[in-house]
Amino acid sequence: MKLLKYIKEYRFPAIIGFVFKIAEAALELMVPLVMADIIDVGIKNNDQNYILVRGLFLVGLAVAGYLFALVCQYYASLTSQSVGTKLREDMYHQINRYDHHNLDKLSAPTLVTRLINDVVQIQLAVAMTIRLTSRAPFIMIGSLFLAFLISGPLASIFVVGAIVLAIVMLMITIISMPYFNNVQKKLDKISLIVRENLNGIRVIRAFASQDKEINKFKTETRQQKDIQVKVGRIQALLNPFTYLIVNVAIVLIVYFGGTEVNVGGLSQGEVIALVNYMNSILLALIVFANVLSIYNKAGASYTRIFEVLETEPAVVNDGQIQIYRESEDCIEFRHVSFAYEQKNVLNDLNFTIKRGQTIGIIGGTGAGKTSLVNLIGRFYDVSSGEILINGEAIKNYDLHALRSFIGFVPQYAALISGTIRENLQLGNQTANDQQLLKALEIAQGKEMLEDKAAGLDTVIEQGGKNLSGGQKQRLTIARALVKQPEILILDDSSSALDYATDFKLRQALKQLNMTKIIISQRTASIEQADKIMVLYHGDLVGFDSHEQLMKDCKIYQEIYASQHSKDGDDHE
Repeated sequence: MKLLKYIKEYRFPAIIGFVFKIAEAALELMVPLVMADIIDVGIKNNDQNYILVRGLFLVGLAVAGYLFALVCQYYASLTSQSVGTKLREDMYHQINRYDHHNLDKLSAPTLVTRLINDVVQIQLAVAMTIRLTSRAPFIMIGSLFLAFLISGPLASIFVVGAIVLAIVMLMITIISMPYFNNVQKKLDKISLIVRENLNGIRVIRAFASQDKEINKFKTETRQQKDIQVKVGRIQALLNPFTYLIVNVAIVLIVYFGGTEVNVGGLSQGEVIALVNYMNSILLALIVFANVLSIYNKAGASYTRIFEVLETEPAVVNDGQIQIYRESEDCIEFRHVSFAYEQKNVLNDLNFTIKRGQTIGIIGGTGAGKTSLVNLIGRFYDVSSGEILINGEAIKNYDLHALRSFIGFVPQYAALISGTIRENLQLGNQTANDQQLLKALEIAQGKEMLEDKAAGLDTVIEQGGKNLSGGQKQRLTIARALVKQPEILILDDSSSALDYATDFKLRQALKQLNMTKIIISQRTASIEQADKIMVLYHGDLVGFDSHEQLMKDCKIYQEIYASQHSKDGDDHE
């Protein structure tokens, strides 16, 4: 079992908890024998001192059992919480190793549910294993053993009852298991709806769609509730069946035990002891039935957790090169094709980008622009062909080193909660204030600090909610510049800027001594680039200067014409 690797690390507290729980159960098994002794000796002989001494002994057993239970509870909690923490750490580490393909398959909502809810189910199962699962079998086996010592024929009633109960519990467990898997999947769906609604709450309100989204949420939660109720009804059968079978067994024990008392085969105290042992088995089985329900839920969570831990990134970091060696040919694509789920989005691309060049990329929606730049940073691996940086295949570079050479500004500005300083230093922890302010100046974001008393220590709320779209984009550009990359990739990252600010940004970037790749929907943003790459449904249909493309590339001409009126004004 894969989970044992985690439990082994905390085996000593687990063993201590287990031992103290067994000790508590052993004390509990002594109680019926002491009770039988009180009846057969103390009450029979009317010996009050004997009854008092044995009574105090019972109190001692109870106090000692309570103390043992406290110790067990502490170590069970310590073990389960430690295992859960280690699981979460390993899952989070593994998720951070994922490439974009893994994150496409295992989306953020399901990963959050697995990190939180599923790990809680495992923690509960570990704690219950130490606290209850260790106790219940010991009580059942011990009760059977002591019952056989008192009366073999009557103890056979215990065995038959236990077999019938085991069959009933197994059947209910098998029937319940698929429902628990469905419950976890529904929780994933609910988490997805909540995430989407919280992220898009302004859009939902703008379109007055609250009722529609509320109804969608209600539908999913009701379906989850229906499944939970259905499995609850199945699980609820355990207790009635357990009570029925055990009480029938107790009736039989009392009936046949009474006969044995009449003929002198058993004492009254021994019959009471047998009934008590049967009740102990009843309680142990009820606990065991509830633990089985916990195990069913944990079983579904176990599968989901280890799917996260065992999902390996398709992009394997087996390169050795750590240093950026400058070459005249900075980036080269050789017959590169790329597909998502068997569908090609880039087809046999061949081009070379020289060191220090500014390259613009333009094309319609779905042309493959973002996919192309994602391949440069090895967020995905090519389906066929080869990409080289400075004459070396990118697979030969250490993945961390490769990405340290590249400053990537994504299409959607992503900021972390914290200060402006912490966001800017994300790729360069040693950057000083002068470097941060210089990056902000180039990104046209320095004036953002003018009306903020805290300056670089101004707090950014979750997702940058206290910033405008343009401010967020300028911060992400500045963050990439602070990294001082050799290659700067801007993926439509100035779309929220006005034309004047966009122009100033382009002029400032032109002064930087680095290779720049700029994706944009605006021809105005890239027409001053050294070369412009025109993509059309994954094909490279043009790669030249603005002037030459206006002469030779029909697709570029159409894009340019759609964005400019007859008098040459941009009206996009």
